[in-house]
Amino acid sequence: MNQPSYNPAVFKDFEHAGWEQISKTYRETSEKITGQVAVALLDAAAVKRATRLLDVACGTGRVAAEAHRRGAEVLGVDFSAGMVAEAFRHRPEIPFRQADAEALPLDDESFDTVVCAFGILHFSRPDVAIREAFRVLAPGGRFAFTAWAPADRSPFFGLVMQAVAAHGVLNSTMPAGPPENFGDLETCREVLHDAGFANAEISEIPVFFAAADGAEVIEAMSKGSVRGKALLETQTPEAREKIGQAIFEGARAFLKNGRIAVPMPAVLARAHKP
Repeated sequence: MNQPSYNPAVFKDFEHAGWEQISKTYRETSEKITGQVAVALLDAAAVKRATRLLDVACGTGRVAAEAHRRGAEVLGVDFSAGMVAEAFRHRPEIPFRQADAEALPLDDESFDTVVCAFGILHFSRPDVAIREAFRVLAPGGRFAFTAWAPADRSPFFGLVMQAVAAHGVLNSTMPAGPPENFGDLETCREVLHDAGFANAEISEIPVFFAAADGAEVIEAMSKGSVRGKALLETQTPEAREKIGQAIFEGARAFLKNGRIAVPMPAVLARAHKP
């Protein structure tokens, strides 16, 4: 299933190091974007009071906080010690712990719901992580995750790729990622089915990127995204400035009521354990 050029260990090390580096800046940058799916993700998983919920790749805890507000019994896990520390710092009322999504140190059938906001794109073996979610779910339990729609369906990511192609270099030091394309609805359905899940439903939900100027675009990419940071580090300072400005200028097409909000839709997948 894996491409010959893909090395899971190399990819995992790259991701882990990257999230440790941006753990202190993620909440003020990317959480404003990724956190937009919290309500839809928890609604898809039917999270309510007393739901035993596991938030995998919890980051700084935005989804866990919404679940806690609903009265769920929440545990957030992330493989980055820095992200867990930030989650504790900002949401001390919620339990968080460092744990690998591909080898959860948790009992079988111990949760009613498992959710994962965009973490699926950062796992070295996402199929293994999904099987782990299946393992820790009680029969009848629900699993829901989000992933980014690809650039051809995402105006924001389309602008990023166009800007980098025009003003910088598309090659980067990033290692090859897993072969699964979770922006593809059928891929999501197949992976869930292969893990044992039933009644998979896949859809797209709206997410928006907002920025006041080109510098804010670059800040969001460099301080809130592991891959965005790696891509920008490949560029010269002049190219980075031009890339940020080009993205921002393209974003002006999405100006409404004095606010720029560029669509960057997310794929939402949900299923249940028979």
